[in-house]
Amino acid sequence: MRIIFALILIFGMGLAGFAVYMAQGRFNQYQTVVDSQRKALSQNVPLTRVFVSTGPLRYGQKLTKSDVRIVAWPQNAIPEGSFTDPKVLFKGDKLRTVLRAMEKDEAIMAVKVTEPGQDAGVSSRLSPGMRAFTIRVDVASGVSGFLRPGDNVDVYWTGRAGKRDVTKLILEDIKLIAIDQTADGDQNNPVVARTVTAEVSPAVVASLAQAQATGRLLLSLRGATDKTSLGQIEVDQNQLLGIKESVVKKVVKEKVCTVITRKGSEVVKTVIPCTN
Repeated sequence: MRIIFALILIFGMGLAGFAVYMAQGRFNQYQTVVDSQRKALSQNVPLTRVFVSTGPLRYGQKLTKSDVRIVAWPQNAIPEGSFTDPKVLFKGDKLRTVLRAMEKDEAIMAVKVTEPGQDAGVSSRLSPGMRAFTIRVDVASGVSGFLRPGDNVDVYWTGRAGKRDVTKLILEDIKLIAIDQTADGDQNNPVVARTVTAEVSPAVVASLAQAQATGRLLLSLRGATDKTSLGQIEVDQNQLLGIKESVVKKVVKEKVCTVITRKGSEVVKTVIPCTN
């Protein structure tokens, strides 16, 4: 009887130990989950509500409330100029107009839309203090029709300067805001334009007007990220053909003063200092 009691006691103690072991394992597992959740929460980034497009938006389209929706956006990665306040994006009945094409779920930014009530014309693309100036071009001077609104170009002038025919770089890195009568920067088909409109300062307007009146303007397309300063560039016909101008040296003849006297039939010339 005692042996049976001892066996039952040993078996009970084994079960208790096993139960403690299982409980400890479950507790360790729970603690691991809690720690991982705490770590995940510590790595969470604060979110901010940002307006994005509900579908594709194209140039010239009016932006309505049905075209946008609010999403949670990481606060440290919000695109500059994004709209977070509906009262700023929509002001009464005045709608904004799309200036740049946007795809679904793309953030609505100030540079991609006009001010409330404005259309997508050239005036909406001008920076404060800047002016629009139109330059006449053709298939050659207009880079074969590959220019688009938003491109940056250098401007060269070809004309007569004194007695020389020269071509000179007069402006660098000016922004085009319209090709002919369109300001749509998303057009993909090349257009041989007759005019291009550039965004320049009032002082440059005067320079371009004078240059266009006295010679021919040619445009050179810049790379999308090229901000290199070219400095002074000027080429005339002699430089182009490698002709060196000969310098004519003027010889100054020394003045000689003489006095002529006669001695009978003999004529005598005497050199004297010139007083004049």
